[in-house]
Amino acid sequence: MAADIRTQYPSTSTTALTISLASLATDASLLTGRESTAVDNTTFEDIDHLVSGVITVGTTPTANTLIQVWAYAYRTITTGTPTYPDVFDGTDSAETITNSGVKGALLRLVASIDVIATTSNVGYEFPPTSIARLFDQMPQFWGLFVTHNTGVNLNSTAGNHVIHYNRIQAQTV
Repeated sequence: MAADIRTQYPSTSTTALTISLASLATDASLLTGRESTAVDNTTFEDIDHLVSGVITVGTTPTANTLIQVWAYAYRTITTGTPTYPDVFDGTDSAETITNSGVKGALLRLVASIDVIATTSNVGYEFPPTSIARLFDQMPQFWGLFVTHNTGVNLNSTAGNHVIHYNRIQAQTV
């Protein structure tokens, strides 16, 4: 008799992503933003990670602007070290992508959030999104890049920005 394979959520399946979004500056070109620390999937070998979160705008943002969340993954591995695209290095840090062509070719859009009003300190959520689906398979190392053009810095309280991922594994039954 053949075994069935089912989805399994480990007991410690929800993990906060390391990314410092408090007071992140606005960028009209949507090329400057914040990179997260890369997630290392080589130990658990999960089949997917569902990433979701909330990003809070600052004081009196401009209406009809965007918050963008992009995913990056290593391209090749040389001597056991991941090689990330363009300016990314797998650490929680400020980054400016070379140009929009590079951004569109090497990153995958997780969420494009419309900031529709000038209301201050609103938390904008984005739903669970499959990292494996974005890259056609689960990368060994991946992370996020957040940018926005709201005209003001994001909210200055770190706890008002939460991005996490849920681990998904396969179980034979």
